Amino acid sequence: MADGTADGPPARRPGGRNARVRAQILAATVELVARDGIAGFRYEEVAEFAGVHKTSVYRNWPDREELVVEALLRYAEDLASVADTGDIHRDLVDFLVALAGGLETPFGQTLEQALQPARQRPAVQALTRILDQRVAAMRRRVDAAVDRGELPPVDSAFLGEMISGPVHLIVNRGMRRFARADADRIVGVVLAGIRATAPRS
Repeated sequence: MADGTADGPPARRPGGRNARVRAQILAATVELVARDGIAGFRYEEVAEFAGVHKTSVYRNWPDREELVVEALLRYAEDLASVADTGDIHRDLVDFLVALAGGLETPFGQTLEQALQPARQRPAVQALTRILDQRVAAMRRRVDAAVDRGELPPVDSAFLGEMISGPVHLIVNRGMRRFARADADRIVGVVLAGIRATAPRS
């Protein structure tokens, strides 16, 4: 009778024990990176922090950099999304509020520091994908708004920089919490400026 133990390890099943172990390891990695930064992250601590056997870490991620990158990318996925409700002002306000919320966490602050050009290394370079995803999501949402007549033709990357720049400034200065009223004001000023300076047809 086959007991599933012969001829190598059992097959991985989506949603099974291995998926749960992987999720625990990724969550532990995020917490450790938030606590110690990417440079201070110690591969050896992950298993104990996650409550799993160290072989589970090494088997799933033989390379430390790959583990850090996967954990960071998974955590940061939500920062790259922009909803499309048909109301460009509201969608951009929601985007800025979510962005600020992510950046205000210890992990978000670590991510911000890691993305500084002076700190480039393989794991950090891979994190530029987060920014690329964010720019692409913003471009799609702005292009949809232009197609519907919500906005005049505009450089979507420029618009994204104009609205997200103040969020990074307020959060990184740490003088006060970023509020929804801040997001509403930023989006209102930027969109008004874009509409006012659009070429007349």
